[in-house]
Amino acid sequence: MTINYNRLWKLLIDKGLNRTELKRLARVSTNAIAKMGKNEPVAMETLAKICAALDCGVDDIVEMKTDNGGK
Repeated sequence: MTINYNRLWKLLIDKGLNRTELKRLARVSTNAIAKMGKNEPVAMETLAKICAALDCGVDDIVEMKTDNGGK
């Protein structure tokens, strides 16, 4: 499975926020933000905190694709 956080980075741009501000607003660790910057998996709790801070859903910040073309 491939995880992609490009939707999150686009949302931050649209809201005029940077990664440091996201870390502060969502109260998540620097390590979590770094992992997301490398498209690595993070805990669902982290995603929930970010969604609460940005008032959005998980599908607004992360895209997941299976490695076999979605089948």
